[in-house]
Amino acid sequence: MKELLDYRRRLLERIDAAAEEFRAACLAVADDKSPLEPGGWNTHQVAAHVRDVEQHAYGLRVRRTMEEDNPEFQNFDTEAWIAEHYDPEEPLEEILDAFVTSVHKMAAWLRGLPNEAWSRESRHTVYGGGFTLQTWVERGLAHVEEHLETVRGMSNEQ
Repeated sequence: MKELLDYRRRLLERIDAAAEEFRAACLAVADDKSPLEPGGWNTHQVAAHVRDVEQHAYGLRVRRTMEEDNPEFQNFDTEAWIAEHYDPEEPLEEILDAFVTSVHKMAAWLRGLPNEAWSRESRHTVYGGGFTLQTWVERGLAHVEEHLETVRGMSNEQ
């Protein structure tokens, strides 16, 4: 049990650190409107996407898994969300501040949960059942880290 508790503590530390690293990497890109790859998204779009997925997909799944009995989640349609909600005029700093604040609040909330809460289960309409609160936390972190590496690659090329 001690190993599991240590793992969760390190997971939450990594979530907080990854949010700060993502903000720094995005701000290090010289032109946040320049595509990260030919025909791809730019840093500004990636930042908005990461913030929105954290708040409306993984963060929502974590909260609902804790608050409801075995909730079921729909697939998050990134393209539809961006088409409807993305604002290219929103300041990058505001996007990143909202993301970091949301992550830190979520991590603080998770630190206060009882150990058994991490095993609460939920379902996904595409991927099936058995997704624990811990699984959604891990997937949320993996999503941030995936985009962190993409943005870091861009800032290193400049």
